[in-house]
Amino acid sequence: MKSSLLLVFLFLFFASCKKSEIKVPSYNEGELTIVADESFKSVTEALAEGYMISYPKTKLKVVTEKEDLAFLDLLNGKAKIIVMSRDLSKKEKDVFKNKIDLELLPARFAVDAVVFIVPKNSSIEKISLDEIKQGLESDEKRFIFDGTNSSNLNFVAQKLGKTPSELKFNVISGNENVVEQLSKYPNKIGVIGLNTISRPYGKDATYLRSMIRILPVEDKGRLYEPNIENLREMKYPFSRVLYFLTNEANFNLANGFIRFSCTQLGQMIVQKEGLQKYNLYQREVQMR
Repeated sequence: MKSSLLLVFLFLFFASCKKSEIKVPSYNEGELTIVADESFKSVTEALAEGYMISYPKTKLKVVTEKEDLAFLDLLNGKAKIIVMSRDLSKKEKDVFKNKIDLELLPARFAVDAVVFIVPKNSSIEKISLDEIKQGLESDEKRFIFDGTNSSNLNFVAQKLGKTPSELKFNVISGNENVVEQLSKYPNKIGVIGLNTISRPYGKDATYLRSMIRILPVEDKGRLYEPNIENLREMKYPFSRVLYFLTNEANFNLANGFIRFSCTQLGQMIVQKEGLQKYNLYQREVQMR
């Protein structure tokens, strides 16, 4: 009898010890998968690398998924954090609140753009908003996008007040493939995300930039290039704000990563990617 009571006591003791070893959610250790459209994979990976340097016990992985599908993964609990660029519809906002049961709080961290490109030897010098609208309604299918359900297609459609299914276009899968294969299709115009080619000294971005020219977009008689100044002022017609969405209720890795990305260090990484940082930090100088 005494030996049985002793065994029970020891079992309860060790069970309580195991419970005390259960780790509470933490922002500075563990693993996290971030889902992003290919168009803004570069900046997302750069931020993930910066976070892992700051918190060596973390392991962050960026996987690519079309924007609409990534949002579905978030709703269904298959992803904890995603990157978005377009505005959610009222229906999508309602579904998010009902399924996630959290307040919708987009964490804006960068200004990117959708850009229109041609091969280096193309005679096309510019493109107007009217030409873009007309071209996407024409059976000529002058524009080449990186895929259906992509962030680039979704954003352009939303900008023009259309649904993607109303537009007429060709597809070459992947932003980089659009750049590399564009020269095979004379008189066509590629549509890609700026972040694909924006990293100033990146080997891959430099190679891709050497193959194409970015067309300035004409709007109301003025030409706008997707440069930092025009992104900062949102003057370039197809400027877009990148933001994070998460279904994480506590302050774990997802929210820790979001906070990091929106702080000064994270915004410096965005700037090094050749994009416009969303949160501006004034530089303080002491005069002596």
